[in-house]
Amino acid sequence: MTEELFLRDAYLKEFEARVVDLRGREVVLDRTAFYPGGEGQPPDRGMLGIGPVRAAVVDVRREWSEIVHVLDRPIPRTVSELRGELDWERRYSHMRYRTALYVLSAVLSREFEARIEGGRIRAGWARLDFSPRGRWTVEMVEERTNEVLAEDRPVRVRWLRRGDVARMVEVEGFGARADGGTHVANTREVGRVEITSCRSKGTRAGRLEFVLG
Repeated sequence: MTEELFLRDAYLKEFEARVVDLRGREVVLDRTAFYPGGEGQPPDRGMLGIGPVRAAVVDVRREWSEIVHVLDRPIPRTVSELRGELDWERRYSHMRYRTALYVLSAVLSREFEARIEGGRIRAGWARLDFSPRGRWTVEMVEERTNEVLAEDRPVRVRWLRRGDVARMVEVEGFGARADGGTHVANTREVGRVEITSCRSKGTRAGRLEFVLG
């Protein structure tokens, strides 16, 4: 089982780990700070290496209880330990967008009665699919979302069972939900949400796209 360091510390940028399995360009470690992707959030990128041996992490995926790091080149089978370095600019952007999606979803569902269908983060923007209900406008949703983000609300993690990976993420005073992704520690780190597109996906579905200021 790979220990998922990102679950307990989303701000961890570097770490050291033991090699558990090495097959070609794929490496399994006993612990990692690399997020393997999921719930609409892309996997992390970065570097793994020790001394003169270095390789770029070009993909990360989960396989049962293990996290597999895909490298741009094989590393020697004699390597037993590696140091990991995240592409922090990429990771931190994903954290900001993940928290923005959390708040935007909560605003739409709690205050405008929408049903949330899912979201996805891309490079420099994100989207949210939903089934609209009630009375709302893009301007109303954007304004209310930015009000919540500007209120300096702490973002906390609560574990459902001791020693388990099941956890709840809570934006203080604005709800909690099961969430395995990486978030910023306070809503003020997100910045402002600017909704750039709102379009229908069908008779009962909509999609918002947004960027962060």
